[in-house]
Amino acid sequence: MKNDNKALLIIDMINPLQFSKAGLLLNGIKQMIHPLTCLMDRARKQGIPIIYVNDNCGRWASNRDDLIHAALEGPGAEAVRQLLPDPEDYFIIKPKHSGFFATPLHALLHDLGADTLILTGVAGNLCVLFTANDAYMRDFHLMVPQDCCASNVKEDNDYALRMMHQVLGADTRRQSELEL
Repeated sequence: MKNDNKALLIIDMINPLQFSKAGLLLNGIKQMIHPLTCLMDRARKQGIPIIYVNDNCGRWASNRDDLIHAALEGPGAEAVRQLLPDPEDYFIIKPKHSGFFATPLHALLHDLGADTLILTGVAGNLCVLFTANDAYMRDFHLMVPQDCCASNVKEDNDYALRMMHQVLGADTRRQSELEL
C-alpha cells in the first residue's frame, strides 16, 4: 500500500449524543477512546495532520466552538474532553453522513498532499463507512483501525469493517499495528 502522505480523520467524535440510541454508541466510544488517543499522539509526533470531520447535529448556524460546547454538555463529555482538537488541527462541519458531501474536505486533502486517509470515529457502519466509500471513489488509500471506530451494535461495526477491508481495500488492523 502506498503510504506517502497521510491525514487522520476523526469523524463525529465531537458529539452531544442527543439521540435515542446514544447509550449504545457511548459504550462503543468508551472502548475506543484509549486506542484513538494513542493514534492521535502517534500522528502528531509524525506530523500527520488531524482533521475533525463533524456532523452539524442539525445546527445549521453552528461552528466548531458551538459543537464542542454542546458535546461537552452531553453524556459523552468525558470522552470529548480527551479528544479536543489542538489549535493546529483542522475542523470541518458536514451536513450528512459522508465527510466529503457538501464540505471542503477534498480540497483540504489535496492542499495537504494526502493520498492515504486514516479514518476513525462513529458510527463505523454509517459515517465512517460512507466517508470511506467516497474516499475510495476519489482514489485515496484507506486505513480504518478496527479499535478506533464504533457503532451502536458491535456486529454492525464488524460487518462495516469487513466491507471496508474486502471491498475498499482498507487496512483494518488495530491502530498499534499500523505503520504510520
